Amino acid sequence: MAKKYEISGVNLPSSFDKNIDTFASFLLSYNKTHNITGAKERGSVHENVYDSIYPLQFLQTSPKSAIDIGSGAGFPALILALAMPECDFTLYEPIAKKSSFLHMIKSEMSLSNVQIRTKRVEQDTPKVVELITSRAVGDTSLMIKLSKGFYDKNTVMILYKGSRAQEESRTLKNVSLFSREQRKYLFIKDLEDVS
Repeated sequence: MAKKYEISGVNLPSSFDKNIDTFASFLLSYNKTHNITGAKERGSVHENVYDSIYPLQFLQTSPKSAIDIGSGAGFPALILALAMPECDFTLYEPIAKKSSFLHMIKSEMSLSNVQIRTKRVEQDTPKVVELITSRAVGDTSLMIKLSKGFYDKNTVMILYKGSRAQEESRTLKNVSLFSREQRKYLFIKDLEDVS
């Protein structure tokens, strides 16, 4: 059987497609009552999954620790946790109904590499991680500020951005920009020396 998700140079676990189908079923069911995402049908979920894993082809390391800021319905963090089971993810989502969904998925899918914090990232005690991700939460300078204490010179930040990505990153150093359709992916390295 052909794999649904194939990204150049990215080796996804053999269980990835099956896990995504399970995730999609839970999400669509939960979303009917709690309205946590605009993805209302399976096709939209799959597009969000592809969007989540697309930048992995540009990631030059295999991180073992990560945080995601504003995890919402799990894009990109839960999807990345399924794609990289060897990486420990901490998801920050202060909105209770979204955090409840993340907790349910963690439990139902036995995701031992996922921890969920029902709080804002700046309310937690920081610990340095190798990867920081966020999708559509705030502008780039705000995300760097909120992440203070979670990064060192080896940490990579991937921000899933829209049309303002280039403008937001114009004054920053150590930034690479990748595009796919309307989505822009900002990769920021050496966050201690980025401005």
